[in-house]
Formats: sequence, C-alpha cells, structure tokens
Amino acid sequence: MPAVSPDLRAELNGAEKDGPEHDKKILGQVTNLFLSNVDHLNESQIAAVDGVLAQLIGRVEAATVIDLSESLSTLDRAPRQTIRSLAFHDDPLVAGPVLRKSVCLSDNDLLEIAKTRGQQHLLAISDRKTLNEALTDALMRYGDVNVSNALARNAGAKFSECGYATLVGRAERDESLAEKLGLRLDLPGNLLRELLGKVADVVLARFLTAPRPVVRQKASAPVTAGQNVARPRAIDYTQAQSDTVALNRTGKLNDSMVNRFAVRGEYTHVVAALALKADAKVEAIAPLLEADRMYGLIVACKAACVSWSTTTMIVRNRPNCPPATQRELDQCVAIYESLLLSVAQWTIRFGSDRILAKKNERAANAPA
Repeated sequence: MPAVSPDLRAELNGAEKDGPEHDKKILGQVTNLFLSNVDHLNESQIAAVDGVLAQLIGRVEAATVIDLSESLSTLDRAPRQTIRSLAFHDDPLVAGPVLRKSVCLSDNDLLEIAKTRGQQHLLAISDRKTLNEALTDALMRYGDVNVSNALARNAGAKFSECGYATLVGRAERDESLAEKLGLRLDLPGNLLRELLGKVADVVLARFLTAPRPVVRQKASAPVTAGQNVARPRAIDYTQAQSDTVALNRTGKLNDSMVNRFAVRGEYTHVVAALALKADAKVEAIAPLLEADRMYGLIVACKAACVSWSTTTMIVRNRPNCPPATQRELDQCVAIYESLLLSVAQWTIRFGSDRILAKKNERAANAPA
C-alpha cells in the first residue's frame, strides 16, 4: 500500500494558515487528494486528514462543503469526525447527503440530530436505507407530517408497535399517509383493521386496488443486454366466461365451484367467476392475479361473496406468484373480515375504472 503523497502532507501542514479564501482552497485540494488516495490510506493517515477537514468545515461557507458531504456520504472509510461535523451542520443542504447515506454515523448520532435539529434534517434521516425502531420512534416524536409520510414509504424503516399505532392515528387526518401505510408489507393485521376503519371509502379504494410491494423470488438467470424477452401472451377469457355464465344459470357457480377452479389451477375460470359474481369486467379482475395486487384480489373475492376458505385457496394458487407470507395472509384476512360487502363491491367497481383507465393509457402510449 503506497504512503501518503508528499503533496497531501504539504497541504495538511498548511491547512490552518491564512484566511477564509485559503481555507476554501485547501479544503478543495485536501478533499480531492483524499478521494484520490482513500483506497490506499491506512487508519492513521485517514485520521490525519479527518482532523484537518473537520476544522475547515466550520471555517468556510456552507455552500463550499455541500459537494464534500455528497462525496463522502457513500464512502465506507470516510473520516468519522468530518462525517459527524457535516451531519450536525445547521444547513440541511450540507447535512442531508450524509444523513441519508453515510454508514459512518452511529445510531446515537442520528438520535441526537433527530432531537436537536430541524425538520429538513429529520426528513433526510427518514430516507436512510434502514432505520431501527428507536430511530423511527424519535423521528415521529419530533417530526412533522412530512416526516411521517417519508417514514411510511420507506420499506427499510422498522416500527415499534407504539410507532405503528402513532402512524395509524395520524393517518385518520392524512389521506396520503393512509395510502402509504396501507401498502406496507410489515403492517400488523390488527393495525390494518384499525386503519381500514379510520379512512374514507375513496382512500380505502385507492390503496386496496393499487400495486403494492411484494417479496419477489430471484430470477434463475439474469437477462443479458440485447436478449429478447418474450411478452406474456394475451389470455382469451371467452370460453371461461361462457362456462361460468352457464354454471350461474343453473345455480352451480357457487363457492365450491370457484374453490375447485382454484385447486385445479383453472385461473381463466377463477377470473371469469369473480368478474361475474362481483359484477365487474374481466379486464379489471385479471390484473388482480398479479403478485403486487393481492389486496385488490381479496376485495374482489369479498365483493363476489366468496368465502375466506376459497379466497385463501385462490391466493395460495395464483399462477407465477411467490408464495404468500404469513404476514401477508394476516393482512388479507384483516381486509376480508373488516370490509362490508357493500364497501367491497363499491371498491372493486371504483378500482375497476382506475385499472381500466391505466390500461388504456398504457396502450395509447405504447409504441406502434
């Protein structure tokens, strides 16, 4: 590993001389030299740079150190004292990059900043890749509605039971927060039930029929550049619709028949049956069989008066979907049991209009 270059040593020795303009110049030069050599420096050499940079941060204008914060925010071997000085900086434009991304900040640092700095600092922390329960509790205690929304959409944020209860309480007065919260994979079923009872029907319909995150299985082989990927073929539901209409006329399109379709993997018939029984279009029900539409599928089953036992069978046997987790099933039963039939029927029809509108929009924008 090469030693620190003579140029770097000279700049470190002269870093504290002269005035602000000299400080600004030296900050830029030392930063560039550090970034060029960081992979070859030992801990004592990084500490030497750290001592100089941390002092210079407080002696130059905030605009001068924004680039420094951005450059150091993604480094695993960033100078720790410098990172901390940047994170505690009063200007959120300086603090933001390291608060969002740096792994060199301790949880105690982040907790202190959450308690002592402004909302823009808290928003930046809320965007970190992972946040533990202690941090989310502190951010919700000191943060405003924007912080709550940022936390709710952050899949890497973990919440205590108290933290989740706080978010659910705030969601009653914040439609945007209610939608984000309702789509979280880790929301406990009991709190989802509470959320469903607090929000307006139109908000409920939006997040129950919207795509949501899903734990996906890894692809067996990556797609290489230039490789042709076969598009899924359009499914013809004509025969399935004829069959289900005939069964319905004779009173045989009952719960047991739909269950049998699901067990056999006859999902064209499952879609046709749900559409007929829920009085919705097949084109609106079909997308609900996709992995990220599980909530919408539960609403469709409820609207179609399908039992929970049959609904579970439909969910478990969806084609080309990863197995539902226990948490997902807990959320699904919470939705199924909480929704009134009339609300489920209105929701699926409201959602059908949105699904079809988006489908038509994509078709109109598709290249010829």
